[in-house]
Formats: sequence, C-alpha cells, structure tokens
Amino acid sequence: MLARLLQSLRSHDVAAPQPAAGADPAWATSLREIDRRLQELSAIAGPQLQSLVTQERDRLLADSRYDDPLRLERHGASVYSQNDEDGILAEIFRRIGTTDRRFLEFGVDAGLENNTLCLIEQGWSGAWIEGDAARVAQIHKGFGRWLDSGRLVLRHALVMRENINGLIGDLKLPPEPDLISIDIDGNDYHVWEAIDVIRPRVVAIEYNAKFPPPMEWIMAYDPMHGWDGTDQFGASLESLTTLAARKDYTLVGCSLSGANAFFVRTPLAAGKFAQPATAASLYHPPRYHLVHAYATGHPPGYSRSQMR
Repeated sequence: MLARLLQSLRSHDVAAPQPAAGADPAWATSLREIDRRLQELSAIAGPQLQSLVTQERDRLLADSRYDDPLRLERHGASVYSQNDEDGILAEIFRRIGTTDRRFLEFGVDAGLENNTLCLIEQGWSGAWIEGDAARVAQIHKGFGRWLDSGRLVLRHALVMRENINGLIGDLKLPPEPDLISIDIDGNDYHVWEAIDVIRPRVVAIEYNAKFPPPMEWIMAYDPMHGWDGTDQFGASLESLTTLAARKDYTLVGCSLSGANAFFVRTPLAAGKFAQPATAASLYHPPRYHLVHAYATGHPPGYSRSQMR
C-alpha cells in the first residue's frame, strides 16, 4: 500500500473522485474538499520524500568503500530506468566498449521505464518482449515510428524457459549482442539459465535481495507465474553469481537499491571492475524506496513524433 502511494505521489497521478449521479450535494462538496486536500498533500509530500531519500542515497555513497574507482555505485543515474541502472550501464560500456549496440530486454512494461529506452535514444537498436497485452498495445501506439523503421522490434509473449530460445531466434539478434536485460518478476534465473542461442556481452538481471549472501535461493520454476507482491520472485544474488560463473560471466556490481545485478563476460571484465567479484562483496540489501532518489524531471511520456 505504501509503495503504491509513493509511486502515485511520484507521478502526481491522484485522480479526482467523481460523485455518483444524484449524490447528496453536501456529500459531493465534502468529497471535492477531500480531493483538494489530497492534492495539497501530494504537492508537499512528493518533494519532501524525494529530498529525504536523496539524502539517504548520498549518505550511503559517502562510505569509503565506494572510493574505489572500480566500483560502480557512484555512477548510478536514471533517465528512464527505475533506479540507477541507466548510469551503471553507461559506465560498464564506457569501460568495455560496445560492438553492434544491439540489445534484448524482456519485462518492459509500457516501455517508458526500463533499462534500454535510454539506449534507444542514443542510437541503439534491439528488441523488447512483453507479456501484458495492454502494455504491448501502449508500446505499439507510443513507439510506432521506431517499430516501423525496424530500430525496435516488439514481441508479445510470456517468456518461459521452454520458449526463450525460439523467441530469440525469431528476433534474428546477432550471436553476441551488447546487452540483455531480464526483469520478469519470477522466472528470471530459469530463463537466463536456458538461454543458449546468444551470448550477450552484458547481462542486467533482477535479483531477490531478501536473501543475502551466502544464501542460495531460487524460486521454484512455474511457467505461469505472476508476481503477487510477495518474496516469491527471482533468485538470490549468490545463486545468480553461481549461475553466471557456469556461463563464464563475472559479477561487476549491483544497484544501490538492491534491485538489479550486472554481469559481464569474464574475459571482458578482467581488470576493469572491483575485486573481489563476489556476491558477498558487491551485494546491496533491499532499499526499494530509493527509487525516489533517482527520479529526474517530469514523468516520462510518449513523444508525438514517435506515435502512430
């Protein structure tokens, strides 16, 4: 409930309630007054909340461990990402370079808050996979020109370990794209484990920060899983790091909020990122409220120049 309220304050999306037809005039007047006061509260609480969490973020980043120039946390920033992922990804690619600037992301919601929209704005191209039909319709309308030009390819599908390689094959991605971003609120571990038709240079994946190192924890595979707001999603950072090692990837950092982990192909990571490259060293606990510390400017919207 609190998270939904805070998100509402962030987006300034507090809709005015509408009295029913024939409602008592006094009741309707009271309802409008309640709404007016809620709007005032939103205007006051939103900036105060952002100020408080920004102070907490800055206090955390002042820790001397982040003086190491190979750590990624102080590079965190958001343009369209939910937390600090845009800045962290930019720094990773500054260090290892790019090749084709191609990506794949699945779990993109309506396309306005994810880990690759900022990259598209900088000339990258790639593919999104989204399982929610309503969100897919929004993307089709809001990013029509990119879709028409082929810079962005969109597939409506529920991603599972049984179908992920086929979906990727249909997208005709290069064998070694620069980036895959995985955030499907459930089977993330199992889907990454199953991918064997491409070898991305960088993998960004959500982890379940409730389970700190050295805990090995993986959500039981359920192809029809839908996140219900509980701790049943994803995998612990320790488990993902173990899987990454089997695939020849190295953990290079995590979001300060404890949301996403970043892995780089081991030969590319050598000498460029903090050591030791272990879950214990790079883990961050769940600080999901820090999403408000990375809010910049007004909420994102669809450009008329891109809309169909």
